[in-house]
Amino acid sequence: MSARAHRVAMLVYDGVKLLDVAGPAEVFGEANLLGADYRISLVSATGADVTSSIGMRIAVDGSAAEEPDPDTFLMPGGAVYPRTPITRDLAEAAGDLAARAGRVASVCSGAFVLGATGLLDGKRATTHWKIAGELAARHPKTRVEPDAIYVRDGSTYTSAGVTAGIDLALALVEEDHGPDVSREVARSLVVYLHRAGGQSQFSAPLQGPPPRSPALRRVVDLVTADPAGNHSLAELAGRLNLSTRHLTRLFREELGTTPARYVESIRFDIAKSLLDQGHTATRAASLAGFPSYESLRRVFARELSISPAAYQRRFATAHREPAE
Repeated sequence: MSARAHRVAMLVYDGVKLLDVAGPAEVFGEANLLGADYRISLVSATGADVTSSIGMRIAVDGSAAEEPDPDTFLMPGGAVYPRTPITRDLAEAAGDLAARAGRVASVCSGAFVLGATGLLDGKRATTHWKIAGELAARHPKTRVEPDAIYVRDGSTYTSAGVTAGIDLALALVEEDHGPDVSREVARSLVVYLHRAGGQSQFSAPLQGPPPRSPALRRVVDLVTADPAGNHSLAELAGRLNLSTRHLTRLFREELGTTPARYVESIRFDIAKSLLDQGHTATRAASLAGFPSYESLRRVFARELSISPAAYQRRFATAHREPAE
């Protein structure tokens, strides 16, 4: 155990998501019961109290400028970002705390605040899957990993949405005090110490804008209308009155993938939706166009690092037959 207190400064603001603050704070507080000594300070850019995203007032301990040098600076997220520009006072407060901190971390859209200060330039980072593309677009010098629960790059940590802040805080506790303490904290809070899979298991199907090309939009319509049908390259090209070479080039240039892999991704999203509705994994595989349950299981293992049954246990509608 560390012989001295470990100062954690959280920078809050109007619209901050309460769980982004409370989740990591509970992890650090639970670790204190096991012998750690985390001292948590809530600060704002001006020192004024703030209102969270659900309207609850958050009393702060002071301004960012007045806060002693933190060992850990944690930047929580909020629905206000990236919908609105990062304010200058928030970016300056974040930059000041980060410059004086031993390590820097963010939860969810807090990565946009770190990005506004230049802290993520040249680094790997993540954020909530819904806004990962926007983070990459705003900060092209940052390598965004949209499927990660959390990412460490040197002394900078970023994490996915809301509850991923708990995963991140557990990782920080493990770094400070070892796996035994972090494991006991996870058990006490009834959460996973290391969550299986990435953010893809939580994302909605067919994310992102539809293909620009009418031909590729037609492919989506064809496969969605009849997932179990014949959607080979030759069959699709014939239905669209295109050569196989031209159709392959469209997929490569616009979507960066092959026709076969894109058809598989649509079928995979359909299978996830069927599992969500309570269908068995065998039935979902058949309805979604997979030749067998085993072929569906292989895609789940590759894309989510979990099995269809494990996915369904987490997300299926209640009171339905479990996956096989």
